[in-house]
Amino acid sequence: MKALIYEGPEQLAWQERPDPRIEGASEAIVRPIASAPCDLDRAIIQGRTPLFPPFEIGHECVAEVIAIGEGVVRTKVGEVVVVPWSIHCGSCGRCRRGLTASCENVTPRAMYGTQLGGDFGGLFSELVRVPYADAMLVPVPDGVDPIHVAAASDNLTDAWIAVSAPLAKRPGAAVLVVGGAGGISLYCVQTAFAAGASRVTYVDRNDERLAMAATFGATPIKRDDSRLPEHDVVIDASAHPAELARALRAVAPGGECVSVGVYFLDVAIPILDMYANDVSFRIGRPSVGPNIEKVLELVRARTLDPSKVTQRIVGEDDAIEALRSRAMKPVVTRPRITR
Repeated sequence: MKALIYEGPEQLAWQERPDPRIEGASEAIVRPIASAPCDLDRAIIQGRTPLFPPFEIGHECVAEVIAIGEGVVRTKVGEVVVVPWSIHCGSCGRCRRGLTASCENVTPRAMYGTQLGGDFGGLFSELVRVPYADAMLVPVPDGVDPIHVAAASDNLTDAWIAVSAPLAKRPGAAVLVVGGAGGISLYCVQTAFAAGASRVTYVDRNDERLAMAATFGATPIKRDDSRLPEHDVVIDASAHPAELARALRAVAPGGECVSVGVYFLDVAIPILDMYANDVSFRIGRPSVGPNIEKVLELVRARTLDPSKVTQRIVGEDDAIEALRSRAMKPVVTRPRITR
């Protein structure tokens, strides 16, 4: 098979690798037909992470199921499925509590698209092994275009978790999204409205993202150094230490800030302001597994429209150029071989 390899900053290459094989009764082999870069992938490609090359890259995709182990019951050959970014068994204590990103039965941090927690391959590759097929794979409903829900593997579902949890405790609250990380910033705007936010304010330095957020119904504010308006729910989608600090200072008394940014070093936070305002703060690798089905249903019902964030749709031949570009959410596609 061909695998997309990260070889160093801005260096990607297709290489021939051995086809993955089913190694256990619970496993499946899938073939990605729509793969997208999450914001971590973009940071990896740009050389902004402490990860050492080479390795197969990519941890967002929709795939077709090519083969299954003899113990797989729920997943069928030929199904089109979302492949979650983290490896998880679905049956351990943490998985049953919804913490699929911290599965007890795999090496810590096991995932697709990096060398952390073992080599599970990358979701831009032609074939991928799924260790726990019935637990991990989520069928894409009829009527949902696989191209636009590749991000349900990670960013789109991460955004839904980030906004829906605090809004469930504060129905109808106004939401402030501090953008900058990339496509997930805009998914946060869309999912905030889907989760019942009365209004959304979007702050960013990027004019293109500000304009797009406005088309979703958000109030755009061009970022400067002034203090941000207080909100009960604040989403840090900046992946920038200074913006995270500003987001935390914008949380109204008793409110909550959730960060979907990835930080590779310890950063300073305004702990005294947070203490004074009784602020709750949550950050962590998203356990998307239990939430993907809900996100797909929102897309099927047209409550969410992630296609508005998709900027380029390309084949394998143009994948490397598209992933190096600044396009917000390019998607690499392959034709199906099963029907």
